[in-house]
Amino acid sequence: MYERKLPVDLDCPLRLTMSLIDSKWKSCILDELRHGALRPSELHRLLPEATPRVLDMQLKDLVEDGLVSKTIYPELPPRSEYAITDLGMTLIPIIDAMIEWGTHNAELFEKKYRSAGE
Repeated sequence: MYERKLPVDLDCPLRLTMSLIDSKWKSCILDELRHGALRPSELHRLLPEATPRVLDMQLKDLVEDGLVSKTIYPELPPRSEYAITDLGMTLIPIIDAMIEWGTHNAELFEKKYRSAGE
């Protein structure tokens, strides 16, 4: 498990919020789970750029933080699903604002990444 080297600043609400969704894939995972529960393999298919190991670690973090729940079904072979919790749903307006901002400023990314790839 990743051990944070610097303590989280408990006096800064922005840093506290970012500490929950600070990784590359956590907000994407929450965005996918807003539509319904998904099995790990379904999340891997929806986010193919993320390695399975990284997705699994970030899912574990999201469960520990109470933003996502994990249900393990007692059957053979075992099956599990992840679902966004009520607390996780409170972050969806923030994620929507980030999506809207990214859409509104798409030309910035076109310039930045098109020139970098040429």
